[in-house]
Amino acid sequence: MMRRDWDDRARKEAFHYIATWRQDWDPDSFFRSGEEDYQRLVEVFFRRWQWQPDRKAMLELGCGAGRMTRSFARRFACVYACDISPEMLRRAKTLLPAADNIVWLQGDGKSLAGVGANSVDFVFSYIVLQHMPTEALAFQYVREMLRVLKPEGAFLFQFNSVREPTMNRTGRLAWGVVDALWTIRMNRASRAVASWMGWDPELAGKSWRGASVEVDRMLEVLWSAEGAVQEMSGAGTPMTWCWGMKRAGNGR
Repeated sequence: MMRRDWDDRARKEAFHYIATWRQDWDPDSFFRSGEEDYQRLVEVFFRRWQWQPDRKAMLELGCGAGRMTRSFARRFACVYACDISPEMLRRAKTLLPAADNIVWLQGDGKSLAGVGANSVDFVFSYIVLQHMPTEALAFQYVREMLRVLKPEGAFLFQFNSVREPTMNRTGRLAWGVVDALWTIRMNRASRAVASWMGWDPELAGKSWRGASVEVDRMLEVLWSAEGAVQEMSGAGTPMTWCWGMKRAGNGR
């Protein structure tokens, strides 16, 4: 269902559902925002930890239509751009036809199959794990990111760690109905209820409002996957960021 949901969003308005803070995106502003986020969110960690992307390979989990992928491709020798939606990938390929150092990968919704273990120097994910319908699936993807990372390679990703619900009781009950219908694959009914409540029907279901992830559990998962966290910020917020390295001498 995640693939179908994201294909539908891509067909309706791909730029907006990737970056919902604006409605009137065009390709220039879309990619410019990706470069701004690269400098604001990624470059600061590279400078702080004296990490250089030159001549390295990286993987972007949840590339969408390539908003930040172009910025990565300008700096890394090879970019594996992975997304669950073939429709998003089709748009990305159309928008970035000359980027011959990008390998576009359609994900299977549960793994990074097709990417070898210990094969990339950097893994990145932004506004992706927060859409995973369960905490277990978010952890599974984190383990996969560590699997493909080389020993002493770096990871940087964002997730939602809000503990307390942000809606009132009525809102939680209404979204509970929407989510329940989505879970039993009654997507039309789920979207109809969301629309009736005055919400965007494309946001119906757990493929958009995913599970919150506890920071302590994330730290446990990363350690068990050979990750050494060096910086965690924004705990208890939707914008929790995690930076670290894969421990040396444990690659398999």
